[in-house]
Amino acid sequence: MQVSSEMVLEWARIAARSAASKTDEQTLLLDVGDVLSITGYFVITGGRNARQVRSVAEEVEQRLHAEGGPRPLRVEGLDSLRWVLLDYGDFVVHVMLDEARAYYELERLWADVPRLSWASETETDSVGDVSLQAEESPAPELR
Repeated sequence: MQVSSEMVLEWARIAARSAASKTDEQTLLLDVGDVLSITGYFVITGGRNARQVRSVAEEVEQRLHAEGGPRPLRVEGLDSLRWVLLDYGDFVVHVMLDEARAYYELERLWADVPRLSWASETETDSVGDVSLQAEESPAPELR
């Protein structure tokens, strides 16, 4: 089945919103499609402990499927819960334990790609996170 790029982006946004509903860690949606040929988007989020990492990963998978999205093609990391990777093909969700997220610094590694808004227009979340801004923003410049 052929899926539109708009639908893939909407699924990635649903994944980001789902993750953010289970954690207060920063959740990012990155457009990696222009620099990475194997997928279009990364959702990066975290948890403070292994239980929260599992909860976030399960919520993403359940809510995405409930809203008509796909099941992941592969899931890695459920045994250690340091870095759970949900591979949906067209987008990948990274749920990382705080220590692993700080160590691997995926946000810094992918700092040159655009960060996309994932909040729905009806959300009124007042968190000051760049991910909740209404418009898409270019990646910040490295110093």
